[in-house]
Amino acid sequence: MKLALRPDSRTENPWAILVLLALGLMISFVDRTSLSAALADRHFVREFALTSVERGWLNSAVFWSYGVVQMPMGWIVDRYGVKWPYALCFVLWCLAAAATGMVTTLAALIAMRLMIGVAESVVVPATYRYLADHFAETQKGTALGIFSIGGKMGPALGAPIAAWIIVNHSWRAMFVATGLIGLLWLLPWLVMVRNDYPSREALAVAKRRAASVPLKNLLVSPVVWGGLVNNFCYSYFAFYCMTWMPAYLVEQRGLSLEKSGLYTFFSFAGIAIVAALAGWSADRLIARGHDAVLVRKCFIVAGFIGGTTVLLGAYAPTLRIALFWNVVSLSLLGLVTANTLALCKLTLIPKQAVGLNTGLQQVAASLAGGVSASLSGWLLHIGGSYEWPMRAIFVFLLTGATSTVVLLRREWAPKVNDMNNEAQLTQADASAGGRREIRE
Repeated sequence: MKLALRPDSRTENPWAILVLLALGLMISFVDRTSLSAALADRHFVREFALTSVERGWLNSAVFWSYGVVQMPMGWIVDRYGVKWPYALCFVLWCLAAAATGMVTTLAALIAMRLMIGVAESVVVPATYRYLADHFAETQKGTALGIFSIGGKMGPALGAPIAAWIIVNHSWRAMFVATGLIGLLWLLPWLVMVRNDYPSREALAVAKRRAASVPLKNLLVSPVVWGGLVNNFCYSYFAFYCMTWMPAYLVEQRGLSLEKSGLYTFFSFAGIAIVAALAGWSADRLIARGHDAVLVRKCFIVAGFIGGTTVLLGAYAPTLRIALFWNVVSLSLLGLVTANTLALCKLTLIPKQAVGLNTGLQQVAASLAGGVSASLSGWLLHIGGSYEWPMRAIFVFLLTGATSTVVLLRREWAPKVNDMNNEAQLTQADASAGGRREIRE
C-alpha cells in the first residue's frame, strides 16, 4: 500500500506560523553570518592565511549560490507548497553550517558556504507564498515587520553569541553549536504547519495559475525592476553590516571582539524594532483609507535617506560618535524594510506570481550580498580605510530612494494573461480540493 502526500484539512493559526517563519529566518541569518565573527578572529584568519580580498570573497560565497537558486525555489513553492520544501532545505543548511566547523581547507570551507546558500534560498520565496495566501493588504506591513525581525535578530544575536563561543571555546565549536541547535525548530514546523503538498488535480490548477504570469511579464514591468534596484540597494547596506561590521569595529575603532558583537547587536536590534513599527504604522494609515502605494513609498524614501547617515559615522572624530551613527543609520533603514517588501513582493505583484517574483527579487538581494562583501573588501584593500566602503553605501542608498519615487507605480505592475480564466481556475482549485483523499 502506497500513501501519497495530500493536503490536509487542519486549520492553522497564520500568526503563529508567521512567528515560526520569522524564527526560521533568524536561524538562517545566524548560520549565514556567523562567519563574520570568525573572520574577525585572528586564529581563524591565520589558520587559512586569508587576505582582506580573500575574506571578502569568502564572505560573499554564500550569497552567490543563494542568488542562483532563488528563482527555481520560487517556482517550486508556487506549485508544490511551502511545508515540505522548507523542511528539507532547513535540515540541509543546518547540517552544512555545523560541518563548517570540521573543515580543514579553504576549498572545503567555501563548499560548505555554497551549500548553505543553496538550501537557504527556500526561506524567502516560501514565506511570501504563505503570506500571499493568508494575509490581507492591511495586515501585510505588520506581518512583514514581524517576519523581518527574524532577519535582523539573526545577526543581532548571532554576532555576540558567535563571538562569545569563539573567545571561550573556538571557532570550530561555534560553527558546530550554531548549526545543530537550529534543528530544534523543525519539530514545531512539522507539527503546526498544514500539509499543503498538492494533489494531482490541485497541482494542475497551480501550474495553470502560475503560468498566467510568466517570467517575461515580470521582466517587462518597471515595478519589478524598481523592486530589484530597491532590494539590491537595501541589502547592500544590510549585508555590509552583517559581513564587515565586526571587523570594522575591531580594526578601525579598536573594540574587542566581544564588544564589537555587542554593538552589532544594538544596530540590528534597532533596525528590527523600527521595521516592525514602520510596518504596523503603514498598515494603520492604509486601514484609514490612505493609498497603500503612496504610504509605503513615503516610508521607503525616508528610510533610504536616513540610512545615509552611516557616512557621518565614517568621519566621526570619536569612538562614541562613530558608534552612535553606526546604530542610528542601520536603525533608520528599518523604515524601508517591511514597506519595500510589501510593495515590491506583494502589493504590486499578482498573487499567482508571488513565489516566482520573490525568487527574482531575491536574486538582487543575494547579488547585493556578494557584491557588498567582496567590493567592500576590495575598497578596504585599495583605500586602506573603511571610509571607502561606507561611501559606496551612501551612493547605493540614494539610488534606492530615487528608484522608489520613479519606478514603483501601480499602473506599471506586471500584467496577468487570460484574466477572464482566473475565476475558472479558482473554481477548479476548489473542486480539486474537494476531491482530496488518501489513495492506496
